Amino acid sequence: MSSDDAAPKTSTEWWRVDTATLHARKQELEVLKRQLDAEQNAILAEINSRGIRGCSGHSTLAGLILEDFLVSDKEASARADRVLALHSGPSIGGDPEPPLAPLTAEAAAEGAIGGGQIDAIIKTLARIPSTVPEADVRAGEKILVELARHAGPRQIARAGRRLLDELDPDGKEPRNEDPKDTRPELRFIKHRDGTLGLKARLDLETYARLKSDLDPMAKPHKAIDGVRDSRTQDERYGDAFTDYVRLKTTSRNLPGQAGEATHILITMSYDDLIRDIGEAHLDLVGPISATDARILACDARVRPGVLGTAGEPLDIGRSKRTVSLAQKYALTIRDGGCAFPGCDMPVPRCTAHHIVFWRHHGETKIDNLVLLCTRHHRLIHRSEWKVQIAQDGLPEFTPPAYLDPTGTPRRNTMHLRT
Repeated sequence: MSSDDAAPKTSTEWWRVDTATLHARKQELEVLKRQLDAEQNAILAEINSRGIRGCSGHSTLAGLILEDFLVSDKEASARADRVLALHSGPSIGGDPEPPLAPLTAEAAAEGAIGGGQIDAIIKTLARIPSTVPEADVRAGEKILVELARHAGPRQIARAGRRLLDELDPDGKEPRNEDPKDTRPELRFIKHRDGTLGLKARLDLETYARLKSDLDPMAKPHKAIDGVRDSRTQDERYGDAFTDYVRLKTTSRNLPGQAGEATHILITMSYDDLIRDIGEAHLDLVGPISATDARILACDARVRPGVLGTAGEPLDIGRSKRTVSLAQKYALTIRDGGCAFPGCDMPVPRCTAHHIVFWRHHGETKIDNLVLLCTRHHRLIHRSEWKVQIAQDGLPEFTPPAYLDPTGTPRRNTMHLRT
């Protein structure tokens, strides 16, 4: 008789089953649980690749997991890391970004390894320098995956440290004996998974000044309808640094090109511009989606470069701030901050969004502009949320049908107007 035949029909009858069957069944269920986790991760990866994770206002995949599954911040972050490491990233005009740990994903789909083992493997792989050949990385991953089939996270972590010693024998750079005298350094990094980052070494004064500026900007948002800010501390500081850079680079007091503020050069083909397809090229970064190009063009000092089919320049527009200072003051009075329902982001951390997009010949006038924070600005561009100016002159937002089938417009009541 198989273990399936001998298994009781209810959870109260396991006392009737022999010990061997109990052990066999618990192992079978563990494999099934891991396979279900792998299937759910694949679904989350597809959601992430489509950009749907932002449709309900979630700024990160971890935030979606936190609120939809009601788990802790730590578990949400770990589960999101697994999804991003085991599956291909979003495609931006070309092939999808390859996964960090494809062999680990295969073993997870079999149900052979679980969460803690996966975490130990991807933590090791993420630390391998980008200079290591891909073949060596995959060979190292194969060793860890085979070990994980009969070992736990602690043993995998030890093996991972040995692997790193072999692949990167020089290890980390030694610490300076006197960090107070360290010369500041800043490096721009492209990680193996395709994401971009910074690596900095700061003197004490610069560190203190930067942290002092970011701390108030990185505080959790106020709870909306009893739902707390789902971002982790690292994510809050990441959002704060993004806003900080934008605020600083739009300042007229900073040195720029020929005495002007920072320029952003975006190029894309004329056909793609007209048909709203394809990708653009962001100077110093590389390919970006057409959607990201439109977001940058909403309220920034952008120099558009439209190219013909052969890549020749057809028109290089004059650098121009799309929203005037007077218009920004008017939006400040009207909106009081981010106008999206429930958002309390203040005016300095918002940009002016064109309700009728610039590619649709939207005009730069007050009744076609609304203040949005970075998070909700991207949401409007990437989702089915709609915004319009109501008859009383105030902005209102209509959620997607799957959130509210009635299509009832919503307004922000966080910014009190007197």
